[in-house]
Amino acid sequence: SSYAVSRKIEPFYKGGRVQVNRDGKFMFCPCGNKLNVIEVETGALHSLQQEEEEDITAFVLSPDDEILVTGSRALLLKQWNWRENQCVRTWKAVHTAPVAAMAFDSTSTLLATGGCDSTIKIWDMIKQYCTHNLKGSSGVVHLVEFHPDTSRLQLFSSSIDYKIRIWDLTSSKCVALLDGHFSAVTSLAFADGNTLLSSGRDKICMVWDLKTRESKHTVPVYETVEAAVLLPEKGDFSQLGVKKQGLHFVTAGSKGILKVWEVATAACVYSQPVPFELKEEASERSITQCMLVPERNEIVTVSVEHNIVFYDAQTLQLRKQLAGYNDEVLDVKFLGPADSHVVVATNSPQLKVFELATSHCQILYGHTETILALDVFRKGLMFVSCAKDKSLRVWRMNKDGRVICVAQGLGHAHGVGAVSCSRLKESFIVTSSQDCTIKIWNIPESLTSKAKAALISSPETLHAKVTERGHNKDINSVTVSPNDKLIATGSQDRLAKLWSCSDCSLLGVFTGHKRGIWCVQFSPVDQVLATSSADGTLKLWGIRDFSCLKTFEGHDASVLKIIFVSRGTQLLSGGSDGLLKLWTIKTNECVKTLDGHENKIWGLHSNKQDDMVVTGSSDSCITLWKDVTEIEEKEAQAKEEEQIIKEQELSNLLHEKRYLKALGLAISLDRPHTVLMVIKAILKETDGRKHLEENIVRLRKDQKEAVLTFLVTWNSNSRNCHEAQAVVETLLKHEAPETLLQYSGIKPAVESLLPYTERHFQRLSRLLQATMFIDFMWQNMKLGDAAQQEDVTL
Repeated sequence: SSYAVSRKIEPFYKGGRVQVNRDGKFMFCPCGNKLNVIEVETGALHSLQQEEEEDITAFVLSPDDEILVTGSRALLLKQWNWRENQCVRTWKAVHTAPVAAMAFDSTSTLLATGGCDSTIKIWDMIKQYCTHNLKGSSGVVHLVEFHPDTSRLQLFSSSIDYKIRIWDLTSSKCVALLDGHFSAVTSLAFADGNTLLSSGRDKICMVWDLKTRESKHTVPVYETVEAAVLLPEKGDFSQLGVKKQGLHFVTAGSKGILKVWEVATAACVYSQPVPFELKEEASERSITQCMLVPERNEIVTVSVEHNIVFYDAQTLQLRKQLAGYNDEVLDVKFLGPADSHVVVATNSPQLKVFELATSHCQILYGHTETILALDVFRKGLMFVSCAKDKSLRVWRMNKDGRVICVAQGLGHAHGVGAVSCSRLKESFIVTSSQDCTIKIWNIPESLTSKAKAALISSPETLHAKVTERGHNKDINSVTVSPNDKLIATGSQDRLAKLWSCSDCSLLGVFTGHKRGIWCVQFSPVDQVLATSSADGTLKLWGIRDFSCLKTFEGHDASVLKIIFVSRGTQLLSGGSDGLLKLWTIKTNECVKTLDGHENKIWGLHSNKQDDMVVTGSSDSCITLWKDVTEIEEKEAQAKEEEQIIKEQELSNLLHEKRYLKALGLAISLDRPHTVLMVIKAILKETDGRKHLEENIVRLRKDQKEAVLTFLVTWNSNSRNCHEAQAVVETLLKHEAPETLLQYSGIKPAVESLLPYTERHFQRLSRLLQATMFIDFMWQNMKLGDAAQQEDVTL
């Protein structure tokens, strides 16, 4: 087999403000020095990459979706044509410190930038100059917002002193201070021309009358508020507790749930329900941003864990969830009857289940510490996770793709580092731990029968059937044989061991690795066990006699994961250097090295059809690899056929003495030797030099460039130097020096031609001297003969 990357799930958001365009189809997420544009429906993304390596500190998309501006730590502002990935304009921000906030006015002609230098600049985007420099804020200006009514020409801002400033843009002065918050103001929203809603980290939201510039209502929210969004006057929000006319707004903050508030009574009329297992984890799930997308009737939230969630605005039902950042990927497996999903264990207590078609991500809560390993049952609906919290959990996917926890097992004394499921039926699970023990857990029928599984409300508790101390050091890997009768384990103590499934009795030990064993795998077709180790090798062992059958050497780093592919005829291994290697078992050779990751490959799994592979790495990327053997074979065959046809055509052209076409064809085949043969054939003709000159002159520029690169090689061999020099002469005679200098590769060509040409001339000079000497000798001999003849006649 041969594999090529078909798709990557990689980090696209690492914190900062997120924005959705007007029709809700695209989302903009900052990620270091890039700004990623994500298609919400499919999860496909493209990046706006800055030339300088400085991080983006703020960005904004204009209300008409046309202008995108980014500000970086290099104190530059850039305007982008985001659909074409082009930077249209770059100019200096004129701030003395990075820009922290940006906003457009409703006409998309004015841009406000709030800096870390306590100033606000206003830019005319049409005439391209700075119109205002507003001074007077204290500390970082982290919030700027234009009044929606353009006739008022007002700008609202907030900085470190917790006050909201109103700036009159006609006089460039601060005309009012709205003083009421006791902590950072996090968002501003205009209900109408004279009503403003502000939210703060002081756990309150305030409604301001912009005529009197006084506070009308204060709503205590009892949590740190990061965003407040006004609900539209039109629309049915009765399911969110909106029963009366009047202002209502949604808050998002530290508790990680959305709440709906009525301004008139300052009462919470709706609060998102929290699943039982999430109640203790509010701090990790706190929301950092919330926005309304009226076109799609959606509310979008961004969590502190970099998850972006789309809710129906009228019911707050979850529509879609995207994971912006995965941290280290510790394991990854295909999931679903048709391998439509992947389940991922990242460096966290939550599992992520990605739907491959849409990039929709479910986050599964349950474990309390980092999940270390995963395994999936044969049908692809049930899977097991194990974690540092000393537990394992069994999960089941429903028909609608939703995953729930159906069972959990406790009993290990340390973190559970490896897990393997039974292969034939969903009957048992094997786990191994840092406590050096192996445990076998039976799965009750209530979990496997569909009718009973549907009734499960809370996870069942599993108990280990057998516990056995297996090794003297951490057990890194455990696997069950295809017939469910054997278990193999690999440990840090450099040993792999074979156990009986029924009673966990030891059947044999595989010794030979020089360092700890990272992975063990049974062959799907032979009675063979594969192991991979920190010593950089893979070994195949016979299960009957525990002998080492083969050793594969080639990795320069620890081999962390191996799987059998191509129906058991090949091995695929992943190393701690981020390289994948494909090995053919029969020949013992590495047939392909795939460079797809920058760090340790912890996760490696193939799908049921054996034509896709998924890898997960410490570089927080998940890569899907497609088996492209057939495609590559077809392409190679088509190329071969094309070559044969062209070669036949070339021989016909030479036979018919159609040299120009023959030259063109030989150049297109990229065959320097064939081109040389054609030139030799031309030179053999009567008036060969003349014919060669005519044909070389009629070539296209790219063809002449190709011939130039070929003749550099010919010129290095004294046998072919005459043909090379003949072509050089033609080019020098018919091409102007300026034209020749435009040729690609002219500089190295001249540098290579000169020394060899000098050597050929020296040889010719020596030859000329030698011939002159012979000629002189011959002449003298002739003179001697003539004198002798004269003597004889006399």
